[in-house]
Amino acid sequence: MSDDAPQPDRVDGALHPRETERLIGQEAAEAAFLAAFNAGKLHHAWMLTGPRGVGKATLAWRIARFLLATPDPDEGGMFAAPTPGTLDIAPDHPVARRIASGGEGGLKAVTRSINPDTKRMRKQIVVDDIRALNGFFQMSAADGGRRVVIIDDADEMNVNAANALLKMLEEPPARATLLLLSHQPSGLLPTIRSRCRVLRMGTLDADQMADALAASGVAIEGDPGALAELSGGSVGGALRLLLMGGLKIYAELVALMASLPRMDRARAIKLAEAAAQRGAEEKLALLFTLIDLLLARLARTGATGTPPAVEAAPGEAQLLHRLSPTPAQGRAWAEVAQEISARAQHGMAVNLDPAALVLDTLFKMGDTAPR
Repeated sequence: MSDDAPQPDRVDGALHPRETERLIGQEAAEAAFLAAFNAGKLHHAWMLTGPRGVGKATLAWRIARFLLATPDPDEGGMFAAPTPGTLDIAPDHPVARRIASGGEGGLKAVTRSINPDTKRMRKQIVVDDIRALNGFFQMSAADGGRRVVIIDDADEMNVNAANALLKMLEEPPARATLLLLSHQPSGLLPTIRSRCRVLRMGTLDADQMADALAASGVAIEGDPGALAELSGGSVGGALRLLLMGGLKIYAELVALMASLPRMDRARAIKLAEAAAQRGAEEKLALLFTLIDLLLARLARTGATGTPPAVEAAPGEAQLLHRLSPTPAQGRAWAEVAQEISARAQHGMAVNLDPAALVLDTLFKMGDTAPR
């Protein structure tokens, strides 16, 4: 894939998962895979599950490098290499260099592809994307080596693509390993899930988040603890927040809510207009994601009587306690959150005026605040 082509498995401005050498916070998943490999019990299909952005793609590319660069445990007899204790492969290893350049013949990555008719990125992985693997397996079988396929992500397969993949899982090619990434495995065919061994991956805490962001190559601005809170422990989510100014947007939301019960209309209009600029569709979506998060934190504060332990913006704890002092008020925030989310999704789907949609949402939040 050329650097100029759209890459749905990459956060704009961040390293591609194949370029990320370190994986932080997922030691248990790595150890489980390594134990199966060393025991000679390598399954033909693995499903990497967990919240979006916790490192599933990075682990998949690490596994691919490892499998293509490491001899089988029983290969070589008494002269066999020592049992590997890590998935790390040196960057100057020939396999690592070929993968980095996109020239490794034993590896195939499947993502959403370009529609040749419209020249635009498809919204799903289609059956042709999966059927293309047949040619890959046939061409790569001649050298007798191992083959690895990464499907990022399996949730995006349409019905026909899923059925085509199921046939491959039922009759897997020799010495082939398929790595399926899934954020919501319950949405996949049960027959696909049953033919995969699962590696579950969890979210990162604040310290792990700081380490992961430091290794990402993206300049860190703001508190890693706040990033961990707003991203739900997802490195991918934290990178999007950093690269799209998410911390500043959330801080502005908190400051705007602090003006209640009489909302600062000029400030609300400014926020709405910023999200409604041409080409700002991703920022508009991010704004509504952050609004959902703020409403959830308000509801939780009312229900528990205590704000979250970590502030995601200056003055947030005091604001949450003031605007959601009782369980009843917490329920009110939870109810309006459902209404606002549904209205926002509908409004963006039918291309309502973004500024009007944002203002309507902010005023609805203002009406819900206690007087």
